[in-house]
Amino acid sequence: MAAPNLIGATTINGKTAGANLTSTSATTVLNNPASSGKVLKINTLNVSNYTGNNAGITVTYYTGANLSGTAYSIVGNVTVPAFSTLNVIDKTSQYYIEENASIGATAGTANALIITTSYEDIS
Repeated sequence: MAAPNLIGATTINGKTAGANLTSTSATTVLNNPASSGKVLKINTLNVSNYTGNNAGITVTYYTGANLSGTAYSIVGNVTVPAFSTLNVIDKTSQYYIEENASIGATAGTANALIITTSYEDIS
């Protein structure tokens, strides 16, 4: 359950990931398994509502990989208006996901939201 020393990092790769929230169950957005030797630095996380109806979103930090451990809401049941995008995390509120931790998203309405994140994979 450690993270590499950021001063001694030898590799930093910029990445983008996305997930279509097709159900109202928690969906993994980013997962950092135990013993990965990495830390994931989230720079941005956006939720897009591509339907004509408002939809709720909950984004959660988990102290365990694969949405396990203790859950801490980053945003809890926030409404994303129809045909709009909610900026949940940006450069002013970055998150570091250490080994054996994860980020998940739960939609209030299935098939209404897409979540995208831009992050740095640091080792």
